[in-house]
Amino acid sequence: MAADPSRVISNLRELAALTSDENGAQRVAFTPTWQKARDWFAGKLSGLPVGRHRDAAGNVWLTLPGESPRSLVLGSHLDSVPNGGWLDGALGVLTALEVLRSIAEDCNGRPPFTLRLVDWADEEGARFGRSLFGSSAFAGKDSIAADRLRSDRDGITLEAALDENGIEIDRIGDASAEQENIAAYLELHIEQGPVLERLGLPLATVLGTKGVERHAITFRGQEAHSGSTPMQDRRDALAAAARLALEIYTIAGRHKDAVCTMGSVKTFPGIVTAVVGRCECTLDQRDLSPDVLAQMYREAIEASERFASQQGCTVEWSRIWSIEPIPFHPKLIALCRESIEEIAPGCPSLPSGPLHDAAEVARAGIPTVMMFTQSLGGISHNKVEDSSEEHLGLAVAAFDRLARKTLTWLGQE
Repeated sequence: MAADPSRVISNLRELAALTSDENGAQRVAFTPTWQKARDWFAGKLSGLPVGRHRDAAGNVWLTLPGESPRSLVLGSHLDSVPNGGWLDGALGVLTALEVLRSIAEDCNGRPPFTLRLVDWADEEGARFGRSLFGSSAFAGKDSIAADRLRSDRDGITLEAALDENGIEIDRIGDASAEQENIAAYLELHIEQGPVLERLGLPLATVLGTKGVERHAITFRGQEAHSGSTPMQDRRDALAAAARLALEIYTIAGRHKDAVCTMGSVKTFPGIVTAVVGRCECTLDQRDLSPDVLAQMYREAIEASERFASQQGCTVEWSRIWSIEPIPFHPKLIALCRESIEEIAPGCPSLPSGPLHDAAEVARAGIPTVMMFTQSLGGISHNKVEDSSEEHLGLAVAAFDRLARKTLTWLGQE
C-alpha cells in the first residue's frame, strides 16, 4: 500500500494550525510550543507497532523492529524559526511517518530491516544560534564547552533551557549511541530556494551540502571629521569594506553554484559627522567543492588586503565557524534520482546551500541522501513559505519509493 499524500498534507495543516499565529510557525526548539508539537506528533502514533524514546540530546526516535537489526532511518525536524513556514522540517517528519506506516502495513508490522524515524532537536538554532544541535550530538560533534556560554535574547542560557526540558548538557554526547546498526538515512525537505521553480520541475536529488567558511573581518582606518578631512586624505575603513562587498559577487560568479554573502556591517564611531575609523563585517562563503571553497577564501583575503591598502587601512580576519563540504552517498543519489524519474520525469541534481541534519548524519559515515521539493517563490523561513499540493503529493510518492528501493538495496549488500 503506497503512502497517502493527502494524510501528510492534512497533518501538516493541522500542525500549522496548532503551532502558528498570524506571523507564522512558532515551533522554536526548547519552548512550550515546540513541546506541544512533539506531544501532538506522539498522538499520531496510535496503532503503529513502534517504540518511542528520546535520546540524551533530545532527539526523538521511533523504532519499528524488522527481521534484521540493521536499520533504515527517515527523518527531519519539527522545530521552526520564529515566524517560520508550515513546511520547513515538518514536511520531512510527517512524510517519514506516513512512509513508515505504509511499509508497516505492507509487511504486517515486520519489515526486512528495522525502520526508524527521527525528529532531530533544534535543527534551526533559532534561539541560541547553535544549528544542528541534536544531529551534531548524534554524530559525535557536540560542543558542550561552547554551548554552556550560549544564551538567548532574554539571557536564558542553553544549559538552563536544556535542563528545563529534562536534558543534561554534560550527557548530550551519549546520543552517538543511536548510530548503532544504522545502514542508511533519508531526508525529504523543501528546497528553500528558487531553482526548481525556475526549471519548472517539482523534485530534485540533493548531491550534498555545501561547505561553509564564515569569518569576521575588521578594517581599521582613522576616524576623522567628515567636514574638514579632504577626500584624498581619508583612511576610510567603510570604503575598503564596501569594495570587498562588491568584489565577493565577482569571486562567487566564477563558480556555478558558489555563493558569498557579506551579511553584517558595523561602523565606528557610527555617526554622520565622522569618517569611519573601524568597520567590522562578516563574510559567509559556500560551495560543494572544497577546492572552490578554499580558492574563494584566498581570493577574498587578497581582495580585502588590496582594498585596505588602497584606502590606507589595515585588515584582520578571524574565523567564526567552518564546515567542510559533505557529499551524499553515490548509490543513494542514484536511487533517489530513479525514484523521482518514475514519479515526475526530469530530475535535476542540486547541491544544498543551507545545512541540514542530513549533513551531520553523513559526517558520521552513514550513507545518506536528501530529496528536495519545489518552494514557491524560493521563499522559506517566512510565513508565506509554500509549495503546491500537487508537488507535495509527488514528493511523498517519490520519497516512499526511495525508502522501498533503499530497503531492497540493503538486502543486496
